Amino acid sequence: MNTKTFIKKYTMVIALGVVFILFAVLTQGRLLYPQNLSNLLLQNAYVLVMACGMLLCILTGGNIDLSVGSTVCLIGAIAAQLLANTGIHPVFVILLCMALSAIIGVWQGFWIGNVHIPPFICTLAGMFLFRGLGRAILGSKTVTISNETFLNIFASYIEVPGLDGEVKWSAFIAGILIAVFLFISTVRSRAQKAQKGYKQTSAASEFGKIGVIALLVLYYTWKLAHYKGIPVMALWVLAIVLIYAFITSKTAFGRYFYAVGGNEKATRLSGINTERVYFMAYTSMSLLAGLSGLLIAARIGSVNGDTGNSFEMDAIGSCFIGGASAYGGSGTVPGIMVGAILLGVINQGMSIIGLDNNWQYVVKGAVLLVAVIFDVVSNRKTGKAG
Repeated sequence: MNTKTFIKKYTMVIALGVVFILFAVLTQGRLLYPQNLSNLLLQNAYVLVMACGMLLCILTGGNIDLSVGSTVCLIGAIAAQLLANTGIHPVFVILLCMALSAIIGVWQGFWIGNVHIPPFICTLAGMFLFRGLGRAILGSKTVTISNETFLNIFASYIEVPGLDGEVKWSAFIAGILIAVFLFISTVRSRAQKAQKGYKQTSAASEFGKIGVIALLVLYYTWKLAHYKGIPVMALWVLAIVLIYAFITSKTAFGRYFYAVGGNEKATRLSGINTERVYFMAYTSMSLLAGLSGLLIAARIGSVNGDTGNSFEMDAIGSCFIGGASAYGGSGTVPGIMVGAILLGVINQGMSIIGLDNNWQYVVKGAVLLVAVIFDVVSNRKTGKAG
């Protein structure tokens, strides 16, 4: 791989590294404090979760879901009121909220996939509808969540008795196990490809990349060990990311989303049910928005009428910044993770240095515009743009 190809392939990863180092310097190292690195994950957990669902929508042809922020508010409002005013067990509250999220997704998926209402219009209507319902359920008030069981399910930290004390060694041990798993998986993957005669990148290049990732994991978990350890929220995020990475890269159904975005007519003629693809994309998106509503409600400890405001923009921005094409048909889960973390670093870095909130919007908008321009120009050069 020559330098030009390397830079094009890892543009956003390089940008993330540069931005992280820049803010580490500008904040005089405060960005690297264990608490700030832990908060980086907690404050962006909802973005990572929703971006996975948004990716499927974007893959179908650059479509988006504008209603997810309002769905976060509605599901959070329902959970808060049930926990505050009924004796329903928190686990049943969670299951009920996820079921309602699925119903919202089925509702939107039906209109978009089966009736062929443009996704922009349908989800714009949902944005107003679900936000209004959420505020009505809250009675235009802020509802506090104090149920310990609910909070522990989403917002607690993992602690191993006898191992964790002032330093949460379980976090660092988890990092070591992840690093070992990455190396073993790479060795097995290369062996299987060699056995089948597949072309591979050089061993030095692949193991070098895995080595860098492993070092970053070890550094991050070392920092977490010196704060409160691994947050439970990280496990929720990890589960969603792994599930969607598997679906999009290892399953035939996952490839249907790419096919629809690449050429919907040809995909339909090949016998693939494109209506089902749209239906599943928006149902999935609403489910993840509902889960994000529960994550946010637990992290903040309350829900109000503005909960989830502009969350859809963070999810959409993460996808486009992370390499998802504005035309659909391309994008990966690892890519959107990079995009979400990049936005998170920018947000947190600007907050630490005390940059005015108005200018934070300016910076985020500029980053998103640059990412989309890069995608459009690249597609024109390769003849993919219409």
